[in-house]
Amino acid sequence: MKLKTSIILCSLIAGTSAPAVANPIFDLYAGASIGIGAETVFVDSTNDTNSAQSFGALVGMDIPLFRIEAEYNYLNESDSRAQLALLNAYFKLPSAIITPYFGGGAGMMFEGKNDANNIKFDTKMAYQGMIGITLDVPVLPFKFDIEGRALYIPDIVKIAGEKPDLLHYDARAKIRYIF
Repeated sequence: MKLKTSIILCSLIAGTSAPAVANPIFDLYAGASIGIGAETVFVDSTNDTNSAQSFGALVGMDIPLFRIEAEYNYLNESDSRAQLALLNAYFKLPSAIITPYFGGGAGMMFEGKNDANNIKFDTKMAYQGMIGITLDVPVLPFKFDIEGRALYIPDIVKIAGEKPDLLHYDARAKIRYIF
């Protein structure tokens, strides 16, 4: 009887301690991004396009098929600048080392201005769509993303009764450190 009790007790202890040392179901990460592309401002039937850069910082959680992240973006075009805070969600296609993904995000442009005309942008909702690939090097605590992205901000400012929309699209590279 004592032998059976000892075996059952050891089995229970071993069964409950094994998951504690197993890999977690999700990874927390922090990272940075840099991108290059263009911004187009649409006013009625006319538009103006200029080259632009983007810089970002991000924190998030990587789950086997999904990724959720909070992101700060700084957009810099020749005469305009904008700062945004976005919440993004990604769906990842299962793969080993190179993982394709697509996603979307929503947030706020909380500060922006056009230096050429000395115009301050209104605080507005912003929406974006992304498609890309993740390179996962198994021995490193880093993941590298390359993605294409389109950001849309409606009615960025009211000028003489007109409300232009902004479309920012770029190619972006990210590096994420997995904790």
